[in-house]
Amino acid sequence: MTDLQAALDELRDDVMLEAEAGGIFQQEAFFQLYAEVASDSGDAIDLEHAHAHRDGGSRPYRVDGHAFDHDRGTLYMAVCDFRDGAELETLNAAQIDSFLRRVANFFENSLRPDFVNALEDSSAAFSVAYPIFTNRASIKRLRIVLFSNARLVARRAPQLADEIAGVPVVFSVLDLARYTEIQRASSTGAAIEIDIAAIAGAPLPCLRASSSSEEHESYLLAIPGDVLADVYGLHGARLLEQNVRTYLQAKTKVNRGILTTIKDAPQMFFAFNNGLTATASAVRLEKLGDGQPAISSISNLQIVNGGQTTASILYAKDFSGSSLERVHVPVKLSVVPESAIEQIVPKISRFANTQNRISEADFFSSHPFHLQMERFSRRLAAPPQAGALSGSKWFYERARGQYRDGMAYATEAEKRKYQLEFPKDKVIEKTDLAKYVITFDCRPDIVSRHAQKCFMYFAEQIAKQWKTSQSSLNENWYRSACAMALLFNWTDRMVARSEWYATDRAYKSQTVTYTLAWLTNRIISNGKAGLDFLHIWKTQDVPSELQNLIEILAPLVARAIRETPENLMNVGEYCKTQGCWEQISKRDFEIPDIPDHLTADQEDTKSEERSARSAARLDSEIELDVFLLSLVSKADLVRRIADRRGLLSPKSSGALEKLHRGVTSLSRPERNAIRLLVKRLAEEGAPVETIG
Repeated sequence: MTDLQAALDELRDDVMLEAEAGGIFQQEAFFQLYAEVASDSGDAIDLEHAHAHRDGGSRPYRVDGHAFDHDRGTLYMAVCDFRDGAELETLNAAQIDSFLRRVANFFENSLRPDFVNALEDSSAAFSVAYPIFTNRASIKRLRIVLFSNARLVARRAPQLADEIAGVPVVFSVLDLARYTEIQRASSTGAAIEIDIAAIAGAPLPCLRASSSSEEHESYLLAIPGDVLADVYGLHGARLLEQNVRTYLQAKTKVNRGILTTIKDAPQMFFAFNNGLTATASAVRLEKLGDGQPAISSISNLQIVNGGQTTASILYAKDFSGSSLERVHVPVKLSVVPESAIEQIVPKISRFANTQNRISEADFFSSHPFHLQMERFSRRLAAPPQAGALSGSKWFYERARGQYRDGMAYATEAEKRKYQLEFPKDKVIEKTDLAKYVITFDCRPDIVSRHAQKCFMYFAEQIAKQWKTSQSSLNENWYRSACAMALLFNWTDRMVARSEWYATDRAYKSQTVTYTLAWLTNRIISNGKAGLDFLHIWKTQDVPSELQNLIEILAPLVARAIRETPENLMNVGEYCKTQGCWEQISKRDFEIPDIPDHLTADQEDTKSEERSARSAARLDSEIELDVFLLSLVSKADLVRRIADRRGLLSPKSSGALEKLHRGVTSLSRPERNAIRLLVKRLAEEGAPVETIG
């Protein structure tokens, strides 16, 4: 069996599991799996599923998902080539052109008022066409991505297609090979090969800023603004290192200062702008006539600082028609060996961004909160469900692919044991955790903005909470979060399988988050702390009375969110507004009274939180005591390394000298000094665990 055939078998299993878990058709499950990978890789922003097609007539069309980046004027449209056969098939150029033409037909149709007016307001076609029609003047670029579980005959990079209605079109393919490559990659997807010489017309002169003997090479260059715009216009957010990409998806304001410089003083752009910090796995150098080195191509280019500059330059070209002829952007390019990319690139990203708006929350995948949730999930077993002999564990996936990696080299027996301990339906991804917590924080409007924006909001809230009250994010918090996941996912499946939803299969995700937020808001307005999540954790099930309540409430909420204001006909966009939540939260839906035993009492909750915080602080101190004991044998070596790196303070130096003498009873300031030193050593790439 070939690797790709095995990958297809695995994908088919994933699609069936996704469809069964969510109560959706396999084609929608396929879309969701591919859309998540496309967001991770930068091929698209968060896509909203909407399957619309017409096979007959002179202009057949098809679209399966869409998203619009208002600030950058980029419309994303996805189309699925889902093949349900068991054998691996191929995808050829003629088939690709057919899919491209069908999406193009839909886009052109959506610009016509007669086409939009003829669609049913509740149809999937209308949910895609209406925002295209209303934003037609703002659409400056169309990015079409084809999702296919076939194998592309010949790998093709994103390419410019013919303009459609005067709008430039970039078309790319996410076939099975690339999907699998991104899924299994530890970084952010497949390499990007950029032929600089072809785009710029000639290699770009550069200065070598490091010697060839160093483990990585550095170059300084000035890239013309029109070349940077063309490169970004072709490859889009795939060029942006993942933390920067996530940040820009969530906070898409264009830098007006950059636009002003381009318009009024383009010749001063190089002097006024900080430029880009970028990495690559390789560059191809040529020598110009005067002997100066020049870069003709770049492999796996990632912009780790300057994403806003890059996006603003393309915006200037697309929206204002500003000439970029006199604009030059300074670039610091570090060529990092592929073996060191995972270790070095995040540090370059972190240090390059310390002076701008990207906060610690934007580097959230390595935040201590995630590490703590990961530790809880590997250690805390859930109570057994009724009839079960033992409890399984919820699996918190801090980084993409962790759950899959846990079975990568296991035998069949080991895989069965692993899946019994960590069932697939108990995997919580960090973006899903954000969705659960923010729903029960009564902000369904934030959740409706989709994964990346919801996650950034969550990251900022958690970063603040971690800084001010770390002990509150304890084991009880984790158990409650798992209960939220259980209840949210049960509600999602219930809605998907209900008869009322079958008649209008749209806005399921919005219905689920608004239903649970309304229920929570009603409980809190009755003087309670919220739902009793610890009871749900203990039973690992949704109480039957709560099930009945949600089954009655969900269709009422589904109808209510469709009652949009006259000036905002698109339901999906309406659900993203705080005004929608204000209206829904005030509605007095007729449901049975909520029994007290399903809710948590205010005083009891506060008492439990105090106990949990005290236990968390105690655990933290015990962990530090154990860690200090482990430092005794290498305290002097740690002190010397810290001293060489300029990280040693008088307090930490004195504490390490005590440990070297075998004295582990340190004062609180000394313990804090050790904590800080260990953190700084880790940030410098010298974690204490690896010393000695």
